[in-house]
Amino acid sequence: MTEPSKVIHVRNVGHEISENDLLQLFQPFGVITKLVMLRAKNQALLQMQDIPSAVNALQFYGNIQPSIRGRNVYVQFSSHQELTTMDQNQGRGDEPNRILLVTIHHMLYPMTVDVLHQVFSPHGFVEKIVTFQKSAGFQALIQYQSRQSALIARSTLQGRNIYDGCCQLDIQFSNLDELQVNYNNERSRDFTNPNLPTEQKGRPSQPNYGDAGGMYAVHGSGDGAVGFPQLANAAAIAAAFGGGLPPGITGTNDKCTVLVSNLNPDRIDEDKLFNLFSIYGNIVRIKLLRNKPDHALIQMGDGFQAELAVHFLKGAMLFGKRLEVNFSKHPNITQGPDTHEYVNSNLNRFNRNAAKNYRYCCSPTRMIHLSTLPQDVSEEEIVSLLEEHGTIVNSKVFEMNGKKQALVQFENEEQATEALVCKHATSLSGSIIRISFSQLQTI
Repeated sequence: MTEPSKVIHVRNVGHEISENDLLQLFQPFGVITKLVMLRAKNQALLQMQDIPSAVNALQFYGNIQPSIRGRNVYVQFSSHQELTTMDQNQGRGDEPNRILLVTIHHMLYPMTVDVLHQVFSPHGFVEKIVTFQKSAGFQALIQYQSRQSALIARSTLQGRNIYDGCCQLDIQFSNLDELQVNYNNERSRDFTNPNLPTEQKGRPSQPNYGDAGGMYAVHGSGDGAVGFPQLANAAAIAAAFGGGLPPGITGTNDKCTVLVSNLNPDRIDEDKLFNLFSIYGNIVRIKLLRNKPDHALIQMGDGFQAELAVHFLKGAMLFGKRLEVNFSKHPNITQGPDTHEYVNSNLNRFNRNAAKNYRYCCSPTRMIHLSTLPQDVSEEEIVSLLEEHGTIVNSKVFEMNGKKQALVQFENEEQATEALVCKHATSLSGSIIRISFSQLQTI
C-alpha cells in the first residue's frame, strides 16, 4: 500500500470528464491546491491541501465506488508527495484570481448568499456565489467579474467581522477559473442568470460544490452494498459532516426502524416523538406499544437516518427518563389503527435542504434555535412561550435576511429537549414555529 500522500492518483478518467468534474468530486473533503490532467493516459493527479484531507477522501471512496457521468473512476494515493508540474505556488491562495475562497470563523449567526452579497458587492460586480460546509467551518466561493475587484475585496475585508465580535472573514484566492451554479437559492446564486430554478426537481443533474451528488452517483462496492446503500447523494452527507462522518456512525446500517424504551408514558405521545426524531431524518410512521406503554417504534426514512437517531439520542433525558434507543428487529412498522402516519407530513425536515439538516445533527444541547417566527415577535413572547419547560439562562431575538429568529439557552439539555418536543411545529401568532438544537455554546 502506498504511504499516505496529499496527492491522489485518479484512473479511468475519460475524455468526457472535465477538471471541474474532478474538483467537485473531491471538494467535500478539503481544499484542492493543484490538478494535473494526464489525458493521454486517462488519468489525473490531484493535490489536497494536507494529508488528512486526502486520507478522508480515500477512506470514503474506499467504501463506495465514485462514478462521474456514468463512468467509474478509481482512486489511490500517488507516489508523489508534492505536485510540481503545475505552477510553483505551493498553496492555494497566493496567486490573484477573480474567485475568492472565504472561510467564516466564529459564526454565531446563520450565513446566506444574500448576506455575503451585501458584504462583497460594494467592491465590484459579484457574478456568482456558492456556499458549503467543511471541517474548517462555513465556506464560500465568491466570483467577481474582474480580478481587480477581487483584489480590492480581499485587501479591504481580510480579517474583518461581518457582525460585531463574530463572523470573521478569512479570505484566500481560489485557483478555479469559473464557478458552476445550478440553483438560485440561499446556498448558491448566479447573479448573471436570474432564471435558474430554486431547487432541484427529482434527482439533481449536477452537484453544487458543497453537496456533491447527482451525476456523481455513489454505488456500494461489491455485491453487498456498503456506505449509504440507500442514498443517491452519499457525498452530500460526507460534505455535510466535513468530508467524513461523525465518530461512531458507520453509514452502513440498513435497519430503518428504531425501538425507543424507558419513555414517560404519562407525558409522551406520537407527535412529541416526531418532533424529536425528525431532527435526524424523515419519519414514516410511529407506533406506541399498548402492551408496553413506555416503548415506541419509529420508522425512519432510511437506515442512515435511523443510525443518526440511535447515535445522537441514546441516553438522552426527556420528561425525567433516560431514553434507550436501539435498532428494532422489525424492518418496518405495519400500518394499522395504532400507527400514526407521517410519511406525507410537510413537517418532515429532510424533504428540502437535506445536506444542511444533516449538518445540524447533534445530541441534545442546552441551546435551541427558533425560526419561522412572526415578524413582530418580542423576546418576552419567546420567553413566555418556553419558560414552563425550565430555567431560561439567556435568550436573544435577531433578524436574518428579513426573517425573525431566536436563540434560547436553558439550564440543562433535558429542559431544552422538553421545550423542543412540546413547542416545535406549534403556532405562535399565526406562524408555525420551527425549533432545532443549536451547537453554539453561548449567546
